[in-house]
Amino acid sequence: MKIAIVGCGSRHKMFRDSVTKDYSDKHEIVALCDSNTHRLGEAARAIDKPGTNGVATYLAGDFGRLLDEQKPDTIVVTTPDFLHSDYIVRAFEAGCDVICEKPLTIDLSRLKHILDAQARTGRKVKVTFNYRYSPARTQIKEILAAGTIGTITAVDFRWHLDRVHGADYFRRWHRQKENSGGLLVHKSTHHFDLLNWWLGSVPTDVLATGRRVFYRPETAAELGLSDHGPRCHGCPVFDRCVFRLDLEGDENLRSLYLEGENEDGYFRDRCVFDEEIGIEDTVQAHIRYASGATANYTLTAYSPWEGLEIKFQGTKGELTHRHVEVHGVFGGVRDHAGQEAITTELHLAGEPPRMLDVPAGEGDHGGADPLMLGYIFDPDNQEPDRYGRASDHIAGAWSILTGIAANASIETGALVHIPTMLRARGIKLER
Repeated sequence: MKIAIVGCGSRHKMFRDSVTKDYSDKHEIVALCDSNTHRLGEAARAIDKPGTNGVATYLAGDFGRLLDEQKPDTIVVTTPDFLHSDYIVRAFEAGCDVICEKPLTIDLSRLKHILDAQARTGRKVKVTFNYRYSPARTQIKEILAAGTIGTITAVDFRWHLDRVHGADYFRRWHRQKENSGGLLVHKSTHHFDLLNWWLGSVPTDVLATGRRVFYRPETAAELGLSDHGPRCHGCPVFDRCVFRLDLEGDENLRSLYLEGENEDGYFRDRCVFDEEIGIEDTVQAHIRYASGATANYTLTAYSPWEGLEIKFQGTKGELTHRHVEVHGVFGGVRDHAGQEAITTELHLAGEPPRMLDVPAGEGDHGGADPLMLGYIFDPDNQEPDRYGRASDHIAGAWSILTGIAANASIETGALVHIPTMLRARGIKLER
């Protein structure tokens, strides 16, 4: 398969390295595309083969020429979220299939653009929800699908972002909703997809609240950082700010971003306490599903630790899953947890609770990434996927609709009925 990657920021490396190192006998990267010539050159050098002319590179404005000249079979899209739809549609119309980093897109107009193009061309898109492939999350799916706790009636899902990972969304392009849809779309799409998949259902109604309560100028003042600059690099309070990002001291960040700033003026290290930030850091949503189940969802982006806590209530009992990914941030260093920090407890009515053995995997995201990439790039040599983990345009759409509805609810203060929201935009979700 001939593959082209558009978007050469940090996320593209997972796909680039998988193709060139693990599946080079089956696939070839024929082109790279980015808006920044420096990043484009860095990516091309990383896969340069001695004795060859190297991989073809194209600036974003030349994406059409890339399609004409290289005629790829598949486009991997790892650009900022608001650009996904344009590249997906153009790839479809050129006869290409697409592998897209989550989220599929960020709003209803762009979603309709994708769905209409898919219906028109018949091409396929895979949205890379790696959480589905984590052995621990797959175990949850298996238990629930088997009816072990009966009919699922209610779910409580809490996601904690620590003060390194969480802060990072407030210094990058994600900090404005017109770029990312906010955390409810960019980040929570993972969690809403898991809920859809675990419950085997889709959301119908959402009522949400959200605020920016931590990453704001008032917090900087409380920390004695009122005289901060617009970014970390060259900031007058750099040495005493625990939220600083040291682009110069990190070889990867320096080569990928700091050294490429003059190309496009993109600063990777904007201050997390800027007034102009347009996304929330604290969100809660109440969600109703077509199955009759309800869920309460909470995300905070300034927690002292990182991970998830989830509890499923069923007619036969309850299932509780907790995963501590990072114990805490100490002296600016994240203390990552091990497999022992993943627990699943099953408590059936009339029986004592019991801790289950949680399966483990090797590789990034608890073994999820290598497994997912295997199904994407070498499906014939994988076991049949009885869990239905692959995500197409329909699953990708449902994963963002909870977040889009939640954003609308935050803005209006009203309950949002998703079927009504879709009808108003002429959107039909059919395979």
